[in-house]
Amino acid sequence: MIKSSIFMIVLAMIIYGYFTFIYGRLEYEGSERLDGKTVIITGANTGIGKEAAIDLARRGARVICACRSKSRGEAAIEDIKKTSGSNNVVLMMLDLGSLKSVRQFAKDIYAKEERLDVLINNAGLVGPVYRDTTKDGFERMIGVNHLGHFLLTDLLLDLLKKSQPSRIVVVSSGSHTMVPGMNFDDLMSEKSYSVLTTYAYSKLANVLFSFEMSRRLKGTSVTINSLHPGVVMTEVFRYFEDYLQLPSFINKALRWMLSAVLRDARQGAQTVICLAVDKSLQSVSGQFFEECEIYETSEAATNETEAKMLWDISQKLVNLSP
Repeated sequence: MIKSSIFMIVLAMIIYGYFTFIYGRLEYEGSERLDGKTVIITGANTGIGKEAAIDLARRGARVICACRSKSRGEAAIEDIKKTSGSNNVVLMMLDLGSLKSVRQFAKDIYAKEERLDVLINNAGLVGPVYRDTTKDGFERMIGVNHLGHFLLTDLLLDLLKKSQPSRIVVVSSGSHTMVPGMNFDDLMSEKSYSVLTTYAYSKLANVLFSFEMSRRLKGTSVTINSLHPGVVMTEVFRYFEDYLQLPSFINKALRWMLSAVLRDARQGAQTVICLAVDKSLQSVSGQFFEECEIYETSEAATNETEAKMLWDISQKLVNLSP
């Protein structure tokens, strides 16, 4: 059953990617500079986050790469510096699966940084195949993809307000439309767990969080928007390979098909970059973007009641005062 679900995921990626290929691939062409500005990108050691870091460093920003692995983070920093031509790129350790780590990261930021102009909540995961939990006992995808970023954003909000106009960019996914709403009766997937459905809930949580945060930020010059980066060829497929244990020639064939039609990480980063720098979007907030344009999303993603419920529940789960 699980293997069949994963095959369906890969097949859906190929089909969706094919139509993305047919209709063109995005390239953000804005030439905005970010000299004197500071950007934090979670999960910047690989994929979309790393490509965004390279681009924003080229634009003159001080880029803080928030990563879980020190060794992978250090290797990524060297590559980002070399590729961007900027030395104003730093590594700071952050494990979004640990509330203690999130709080320590925020404390370190306030001790070391005077401003924060852009926060990019990029890090995320699909899986594992069988339900697993974070250090705090949360289902891993809802814990990392949503709750870790929820706490991080709240803790850094004072610095974002101090630096306004400032922006929060939330990397979600079009898969959030696959579920009709949040399953508050089983938010941690203890009663029923499936990789695809649980991932969709975590990505819907990203959009609802952005929607509700935008409402709470009215009257400030801090904006927040979420986005779908497109279907991107990332390390996710390698995880599926390890689980499916298919013959190597089949893995190679699947990789070839995916690479042929899916976006690479640089292309997947284009809407992220657009939301971080485009001057025309400075006052736009609470929207969902795709292809650098506002995209009409599902009714569930703009449900005010569910957005408020998710906010209140998230506050309690991460031990934040209302």
